[in-house]
Amino acid sequence: MKFFADTAEIAEIRELAATGLLDGVTTNPSLIHKSGRDFLEVVKEIAGVVAGPVSAEVVALDYDGMMREAAVLRKLGDNIAIKVPLTPDGLKACKALTSDGTMVNVTLCFSAAQALLAAKAGATFISPFVGRHDDVGFDGMALIADIRLIYDNYDFPTQILVASVRHPIHVVEAARIGADVMTAPPKIIHQLFKHPLTDSGIASFLKDWQATGQKIA
Repeated sequence: MKFFADTAEIAEIRELAATGLLDGVTTNPSLIHKSGRDFLEVVKEIAGVVAGPVSAEVVALDYDGMMREAAVLRKLGDNIAIKVPLTPDGLKACKALTSDGTMVNVTLCFSAAQALLAAKAGATFISPFVGRHDDVGFDGMALIADIRLIYDNYDFPTQILVASVRHPIHVVEAARIGADVMTAPPKIIHQLFKHPLTDSGIASFLKDWQATGQKIA
């Protein structure tokens, strides 16, 4: 499963990229607003740091507006994936853009029916929001399982990009189901390293080593 970072903070992206674990980045207007920087400037910088796909979201709601904004965003890097909402105009833009060789991330997916429509429109990625789905009393991971089954039934190449990830269990469950990608804030990715037995094991080994009085270098 590919790991994308859901952030617009360049320092966090560079840190994760250095681990070799980062396969891409997802952004949205809200994340870039929090960074306090120019939208286009941030997206271009991220695209230069990460080799994998960088999702940049349009803000227009009509087809013509989306296509105009997409034309600007595509120029920011060869690895830009245009992020469009799951609406009739969004899927129309998706079809036009993917037909022209552009990666498209269809976002704000909350049902398997919506995911089916996005796949038929040629989406590169579909972004079901599992955390937000859970928030309103639905099972976000059941949604991922339904989408996986449907896509496998018809050999759709659209990649399932699990979004709105709230904790490491979301990541593990998505991997068990067979999601292609997950995107999460850097703090969630760092939590994947954590386990109390790892911490206690390191402490025990270090104590025993120090007792020997030896040095490696």
